[in-house]
Amino acid sequence: MFKTTTAIATVAAFAAMPALAGNVSEPTSEPVIAAPAPIAPSTPNWTGFYTGGQLGWAWVDTDIAGVDGDDVIGGLVAGYDYDFGNWVLGGGLDYDFADIGLSGTNASVEEMFRAKLRGGYKIGRGLVYGTGGYAWADTDNIGDGDGWFVGGGYEHLVTENISVGGEVLYHEFDNFGNANTDVDATTAQVRVTYRF
Repeated sequence: MFKTTTAIATVAAFAAMPALAGNVSEPTSEPVIAAPAPIAPSTPNWTGFYTGGQLGWAWVDTDIAGVDGDDVIGGLVAGYDYDFGNWVLGGGLDYDFADIGLSGTNASVEEMFRAKLRGGYKIGRGLVYGTGGYAWADTDNIGDGDGWFVGGGYEHLVTENISVGGEVLYHEFDNFGNANTDVDATTAQVRVTYRF
């Protein structure tokens, strides 16, 4: 009887004790690994010199009735841009060759030069910009003239160093050459540049 009572008391004591399994120390919590912060897409850096070529079409009009013309125009471009983050500012030079015959005369526009400033806003790998500055044009037999131009364009970096784009410019020349006439011209050109 004594043995049975002792056995029952022992079993009851063990049953009242908390279950012990595994390690007797407090469990440590797993470290929380934070998700990486999203990386903002980077835009290319436009800072640096560039050079290239352009080709397009020009329309020339004068204040003399019936004296106008249009034809192919194309040439060389060079300049420098500085990237301020979202905005890009720069300056450049354009020189175009042409042979734009003016109807009703034996004259033709032979060449055009521009000194320009431009400023634009970056959109991904592209740059939308406005431009303006000094313009000079020359003809084969009625002299030359200087004036101004304004316009805009879009340029896109297809690689780190090569960009393609398009540009439309409006030019005005007052008292042009020895014809003493006012001339305006519009050019629309595509361009390819190499950026250093």
